[in-house]
Amino acid sequence: MGVYNRAPLEVERGQGARLWAADGTEYLDCVMGISTNALGHAHPALVQAVKDQAEKLWHVSNIFRIPGQEALADRLCETSFADVVFFTNSGTEAVECAIKTARKHFSAKGQPERIDIYGFDGSFHGRTYGAINAAANPSYTNGFGPPMEGFHQLTFGDHEALKAAIASPTTAAIIVEPVQGEGGCRAIPEVCLRGLRQLCDEHGVLIIFDEVQCGMGRTGKLWAHEWGGMTPDIMAIAKALGGGFPIGACLATTEAASGMVVGVHGSTFGGNPLAMAVGLAAFNEIASAATLNNVNEVAGYLKQQLSGLKDRYPDVIVEVRGKGLLMGVKLIPNNREFMGWARDEAQLLVAGGGDNLVRILPPLNLTLDEAREVVERFEKACEFARGKLVA
Repeated sequence: MGVYNRAPLEVERGQGARLWAADGTEYLDCVMGISTNALGHAHPALVQAVKDQAEKLWHVSNIFRIPGQEALADRLCETSFADVVFFTNSGTEAVECAIKTARKHFSAKGQPERIDIYGFDGSFHGRTYGAINAAANPSYTNGFGPPMEGFHQLTFGDHEALKAAIASPTTAAIIVEPVQGEGGCRAIPEVCLRGLRQLCDEHGVLIIFDEVQCGMGRTGKLWAHEWGGMTPDIMAIAKALGGGFPIGACLATTEAASGMVVGVHGSTFGGNPLAMAVGLAAFNEIASAATLNNVNEVAGYLKQQLSGLKDRYPDVIVEVRGKGLLMGVKLIPNNREFMGWARDEAQLLVAGGGDNLVRILPPLNLTLDEAREVVERFEKACEFARGKLVA
């Protein structure tokens, strides 16, 4: 189906932070499958995990116990707020599970009227039907029938509307990305996260965090909400969880997941042995102190250097924002054109984003030398963009 606006680049192979096209051109990859290949391309630990597991068992479905599921679930719960985990194949499936978990929680407690889910403007939660209604971006919902009942949106900074929504007797949950990805790399202030937790506790409302893009070490902590010193009730994760292999997960407290009993949800492929082997290998690498420390060091350098480029190219760059290695650069020229210039003139691959920005999403193990190269190539793209603007 013609649903993708693909770049004119035929990729052939990758290694670490590098990607090679079929014609042999080498690129520095700061897209990484949209924040998914968190350890770069062809990481040896992940390659070995695939080889070892592929020779033993790929798929059996969830009618049997899968030891790898239990091992990865244990690691996720040990390092987070969660007590239970449901494995999926993608982030949007994890979001669907989170929404169902929140509504089922109240239904099981004799409050079936509590179905309302409140999201925020600029959010992105995936492409399944519930997920697009949770975000309510018209470009994703138009043409797919009437809006689904029980989904509403709030505007960032409208505290009175937020308080009213949480106080409503039909509200089940608030869903939010602690750091937006596609919506424009906007980070929720830490004090606001704590305030949200307090408000929801006062009214018995659940908090769902979508950390599909901003979780798994991307911000310099394993979970983005850790910066706020609070925890959600339910969390959707994916992308980096498999280091490029399709894995997602919905994490929850026992209380939040109290309605998720036998038969109410399931997945044929979710949590298959092959995915779990890769996921466990990726998680152990990403959750290490060495990886998280590297994210903070490299992110600090990139932010400083990109801010310097903003000062030197005020006619190109408006703002540098984001958190950790989920970095956004808001531009004056069209961001899609800039992505092409970076690719063709500087062999630098960057992702698009809302609010006319480009996202810089390198692997979490990017070296400082590679980070310097990112800055050099980004500056080359800025210089080219300046020439285009003048022309």
